[in-house]
Amino acid sequence: MRNNLRLVVNNPHNKIEERQFFEKDELKIILDLYAKMVSEGSWKDYGLNISSKQVSFSVFRNAAENALYKICKNFKPKNKNLKYLITDTSGKILKNSYELKSLLKNTNWKKLQK
Repeated sequence: MRNNLRLVVNNPHNKIEERQFFEKDELKIILDLYAKMVSEGSWKDYGLNISSKQVSFSVFRNAAENALYKICKNFKPKNKNLKYLITDTSGKILKNSYELKSLLKNTNWKKLQK
């Protein structure tokens, strides 16, 4: 009895959907900032939200409250300056940049909280 086995390479019906997230270096920058703010007592908790358009790192003062800020990465921004965003609880864009490190480094978090 002969088996009819075939090797299928690059089958368009079996495409593996690529998940997008923060890259390792980006996540390290965010978590370093988070650790600093936790040690100062400003931030207490965080959450991650992933959608097809963006990923966001939300920071909380208390776990029971709404997020203070969201640090967002847009996967397909219409403008290169909208790749990384800092938004408030209502979704208003507080700051934006094409580079995450400079965005977070140049943000006065204490001034934003007022």
